[in-house]
Amino acid sequence: MTPAKLPKPLDSVKSGAEMYGLIQELYPLCRSITGDGLRATLRRIGACIPLTLHEVPTGTRVFDWAVPKEWNIRDAWIKNDRGEKVVDFRRSNLHVLNYSVPVRATMTLAELRPRLFTLPAQPDWIPYRTSYYEETWGFCLSQRQLDALPDGNYEVVIDSTLADGHLTYGECLLRGTTRDEVLIFTHVCHPSLCNDNLSGVALAVALVQSLALRPRRYSYRFVFAPATIGSITWLSRNENRLAHIKHGLVLACLGDPGKLTYKKSRHDDAEIDRAAQHVLRHAGEHAILEFSPWGYDERQFGSPGINLPMGRLTRSPNGGFPEYHTSADNLDLVRPEALADSLARCLQIFDILEGNVCYRNTSPKGEPQLGRRGLYRKMGGFQDIPERQWAILWLLNLATGEHKLLDIAERAGLEFSLVRAAADDLLRCGLLALRPEPPLRGRRSKPAESAKVGTKGRARAPQHRRKTRTR
Repeated sequence: MTPAKLPKPLDSVKSGAEMYGLIQELYPLCRSITGDGLRATLRRIGACIPLTLHEVPTGTRVFDWAVPKEWNIRDAWIKNDRGEKVVDFRRSNLHVLNYSVPVRATMTLAELRPRLFTLPAQPDWIPYRTSYYEETWGFCLSQRQLDALPDGNYEVVIDSTLADGHLTYGECLLRGTTRDEVLIFTHVCHPSLCNDNLSGVALAVALVQSLALRPRRYSYRFVFAPATIGSITWLSRNENRLAHIKHGLVLACLGDPGKLTYKKSRHDDAEIDRAAQHVLRHAGEHAILEFSPWGYDERQFGSPGINLPMGRLTRSPNGGFPEYHTSADNLDLVRPEALADSLARCLQIFDILEGNVCYRNTSPKGEPQLGRRGLYRKMGGFQDIPERQWAILWLLNLATGEHKLLDIAERAGLEFSLVRAAADDLLRCGLLALRPEPPLRGRRSKPAESAKVGTKGRARAPQHRRKTRTR
């Protein structure tokens, strides 16, 4: 992979190192869409940010799905006839087909081969494979490991359980001055894979910590949940609050050195789409993908019955880097400087959402005299015009109460941050006035049911059935 040229982000050394440190801590845990590894991950996240855990029992209907049985694993191995472990779960939790049912047997290599998964094109890497909704078992290993196995008998053990339990997800809400929300989702189900998606987890934690220190117009709701079944479960339990979600972003694969990539929402030109594209365009090399019903959880938030303005931010997208879903997606792949750059760009996107309001020029008949207000350089006759002055002139011309700041920045070909700073200058001089947002109509939503975390760290959700409104 050829690294993209990364701009210097804000606080790069500190923020990147802290995110990388959290990835290091979470890397050894064997996660899945349910189970104790997932809970342990969420509890560690909860030590960094205020996180409410919710548990949904096995069998609960969530739209067209049902919450699956809970999977837990203690150990697994393949031993040769000399008692040597030739495949060992404790060396890599990718060695076991995720969600394998328990097995204890002795079989020949020929009998075992159909249960063994490798990557012949990458002979030193272990593939990541799952079987969530079909009860089976298997092992993943490198092609070199498989090639080294002689004929003979092998002891095969997977010490796991698949039984009724719960699906667990975590939620963090940072309240703003309005009830309108920005929803940030990241999946937490993959085992020892760093870019996909411990990078998204670490970035979401850093965003909570950063946004908590800033004034906020919007409320920010962070959801840490398993992929697909987790987002579907959250949506089915939160239909009553969807009308308040004005913008959304799925975070994944944000620690590799590839260029930033934004996938547009189903809306195609939602404000989050425009904000993200603006940031990436001014940040340097990047890629923009059109929406498609394939990929990560943006396809659930963008399903026709939900249709939220939810984009997706990655560096190299899913399937777009050789290490994807293999043991090579390890601590060597993610880079602190890439994590820090991803954080800086996310904060810039949210800065646009926060500051993208309408202003009205209070002196619209001809240009107001800027020189006596300290907004125009004193000597005339120059051909070049400073960007800040350009921004002021564009604002005065387009601030009719109909155009938001991002509209003006795009029309002028200027960075949003520059236009917003110019707006602040004009506000201080009384040459701009904020056009009030229309009040939000309708009843206030009921607060979400909060699961209480017990002394052992497991969250217990209310067991009664919840009624949801069909949209």
